[in-house]
Amino acid sequence: MKIILGSQSASRKKILEEHGVVFETMSPDIDEKAIRDVDPKALVLKLAHAKADALLPRILEPSLLITSDQVVVCNGEILEKPESHNEERRFLHGYAYYPPETFTSIVVTHTQSNVRTEGVSIGKVTFRSIPENIIDAIVKDGTVFIFAGGFDIESPLFIPYIEKIEGDPEGICGLPWQLTKQLLDELA
Repeated sequence: MKIILGSQSASRKKILEEHGVVFETMSPDIDEKAIRDVDPKALVLKLAHAKADALLPRILEPSLLITSDQVVVCNGEILEKPESHNEERRFLHGYAYYPPETFTSIVVTHTQSNVRTEGVSIGKVTFRSIPENIIDAIVKDGTVFIFAGGFDIESPLFIPYIEKIEGDPEGICGLPWQLTKQLLDELA
C-alpha cells in the first residue's frame, strides 16, 4: 500500500529513507499554535491528528498516512521550535541544568477506512554545559530553528556536549522508527 509522510521534515524523511521505506510527502499546512494542551503527550497527539485531518481530503487513493509532531519539555516548560535567537540561547543554557525530554507522536491513518493507530515516544538527553562560543556558533548556523527545543543530537556542534541519551535516538530526531513500523504493520 502507498505510504504518505504528512511532513516536510528533513529528519523524518531521512529516517524513513534509511529504513528503505518508499513514500511520498505532503505538507499539512495547519496552524499549530491554534492547538494547545498543557500535557505534552496530549498536545503532540492532537497536533498529529490535526495534520491527518487536514491531509485526508487531499488523498485520493488508499494509503497509509504518517503524521507526527514533537515538543520538548524542559524544567516543566513545553518548548517548541525557538522563535528567536534569544529564545534559542535560553533553551540551550537551561539544558545543562534540566535535561530536555522529547515527546514525539506518531499517528498512522488508513486513508480508505479512516482507522488510526497512535503512539508517543519519549526520550531524554542529558547535556553537559555548552560553552558560550559554541552557543554562538549554533545560533549563527540557524539550522536548530527547525527543531523542537532547538537542538539536534546529530549535529557536530551538539555531539561533544551530549552526556547521555535515554530512549529511541530516532524518536528524539523526530520519527521513532520502531514505533512507526509497529503502527504501520497494525494497519497494513
